[in-house]
Amino acid sequence: MQIIIGDVLSPDDIETVGDALQRARFVDGRETAGFAARLVKDNRQAAADDHSLDAARKLVATRILGNEVFRLAVRPKALTPIMFSRYEPGMQYGSHVDDAIMHGLRTDVSFTLFLGDPQDYDGGELVVETAAGDDAVKLAAGSLVAYPSTSLHHVAQVRRGVRNVAVGWARSFVRDAAQRELLFELDTARRQLFAREGKSAEFDLISKSTANLLRMWSDD
Repeated sequence: MQIIIGDVLSPDDIETVGDALQRARFVDGRETAGFAARLVKDNRQAAADDHSLDAARKLVATRILGNEVFRLAVRPKALTPIMFSRYEPGMQYGSHVDDAIMHGLRTDVSFTLFLGDPQDYDGGELVVETAAGDDAVKLAAGSLVAYPSTSLHHVAQVRRGVRNVAVGWARSFVRDAAQRELLFELDTARRQLFAREGKSAEFDLISKSTANLLRMWSDD
């Protein structure tokens, strides 16, 4: 399941992260790419050992994990360290699939959190490649897109301006994407039912089924 979540970061959060990135040390993004991906990767990334960004990384991770929609859709057990990427004019990232293991975690869900206004740069869409065609995503600052890490995807060339994003990967309690989607839909339905009618026999039955499916499918 691919999902877009708005307002993960507040305007103050975006300003805080932006100020930190202005002072950050950026390196060639190919340093963190696999042997095949580095052939098509052309961007800059904040150095992993740049500890001036520790507070910004923690802020972004806290906001993501604290977002209720993200928790329901992804069922995160853990996140990899947040990575800040920058694309300048002419840069892009060709078609690739993310590594299955990163920082000792299985990658189930990939996410990109946009840090700049889409009007400030041309191009730079995240394009998730599906059997139904390409799905290009370019979001407002503070918004996030999450999608299965099994997907082929690419970042279109930036033609003007600078594209700044935070990217990362989640290990989910539920490995299977279709199962995560079913749980998300059930949980959404039961919450809407509760908001409309309060606690009822139907709410309890849906809650029981949701909990038992999660118990059946979870990998803790």
